[in-house]
Amino acid sequence: MSIRSILRQEATALWGDGKGFALVAVAVGWGLLNGARMVYPVIIPYLQETYGLSLAVAGLLITVLWFFAAIGQLPGGILADRVDERVLMLAGTVVVAGALTLVVTSSSAAVLFFATAVWGLGHSVYPIARITFLSNLYRERVGSALGVTMATGDIGQTILPPVATVLAAGVAWQAGLGFIVPPLLVAGLFVVVTSSSRQPKPTRSESEPQRGMLAALKTLRTPAIGLMTGILFLYMFIWQSFTAFYPTYLTTVKGFAPATASLLFGFFFAVGVVVKPVAGTAYDRLGVRTSLVGVLLPATAGFLLLPLTDNVLFIVGITALISAMLGTGAITQSFLAEVFADDMKGAGLGVVRTLTAALAAGGPVVFGVIGEYGYFDWGYIALGVIMAVVVVLTLWMPKAR
Repeated sequence: MSIRSILRQEATALWGDGKGFALVAVAVGWGLLNGARMVYPVIIPYLQETYGLSLAVAGLLITVLWFFAAIGQLPGGILADRVDERVLMLAGTVVVAGALTLVVTSSSAAVLFFATAVWGLGHSVYPIARITFLSNLYRERVGSALGVTMATGDIGQTILPPVATVLAAGVAWQAGLGFIVPPLLVAGLFVVVTSSSRQPKPTRSESEPQRGMLAALKTLRTPAIGLMTGILFLYMFIWQSFTAFYPTYLTTVKGFAPATASLLFGFFFAVGVVVKPVAGTAYDRLGVRTSLVGVLLPATAGFLLLPLTDNVLFIVGITALISAMLGTGAITQSFLAEVFADDMKGAGLGVVRTLTAALAAGGPVVFGVIGEYGYFDWGYIALGVIMAVVVVLTLWMPKAR
């Protein structure tokens, strides 16, 4: 069967039985939430000027966003096992919209950091609810469904940062974030009105969330899940470190104009629009080990090559290589969504994502300190070495799903 026939077959299956509108709604909300987060890296110079932040403190600001987005995923996962996921996704978009409003009206760095923390908490409600909702909706094609929504996340991350750059330069940096608020609120409502709760939530005792969390923690001791948790942590550390300062690196070290840096940053996510659905389909058909190695090896090469050239065309190619790692999420999250039992799926995903993302949230502040001392190039070489370690760990994963 040709690749075109496979893609057509997958698309038909995803859209059929009235599921397509629900998938689109969830994907649009996810795209706006992810795109909003990626606006921060392109407006760092404006935040530094407005609030007098150093690169290290700017890295801490992004760490706060990622950290609070991580710690909220455990309670978010427990709630996803007990509450209608559509309600959780709506709540997430409303909280983020309110936090963005507070960010753009903040009068001090303290208020900015507080609003950023609230932003992260609001964001944290959406991911697990999205995964459990889609894993119930698409029992046989969870990899493809998650790949589509994650690709839509990359569309948001591709489009919103360049738009924010234009607005920040032409109007004010506040406009670069504020314009996201209205569509975000609409997206939250879109999720509710275009989908229905497919499975009733069972009635649970007050002690069941704790039991679910303890069961999920015990499950981490199984070799495959424990290894996948370690892989996911290292990947998220690399991803958060890279995305936090890539536009800044391109302007300060490579000497590119801010508009060019923003376009390259958007291009990084644009490649992910293609990579993630392909990675999800590869997981469904080839298993976790083969599909994961396929997206990690090009990124390893890209990180090691990045410091070696200032040529914009070469940088475009290297950015595309690094973008291959964006397929990791569709593979790892599909694997985890399948290995946890249905009655603890939300708690299990919440535990894994909270542990990995909270620990990895230190990446931006560490990378900010590295950049502050003028060692950005060495920082990217270090990311390449860490990615090579992830590839080796992946080879220990089982071949089968």
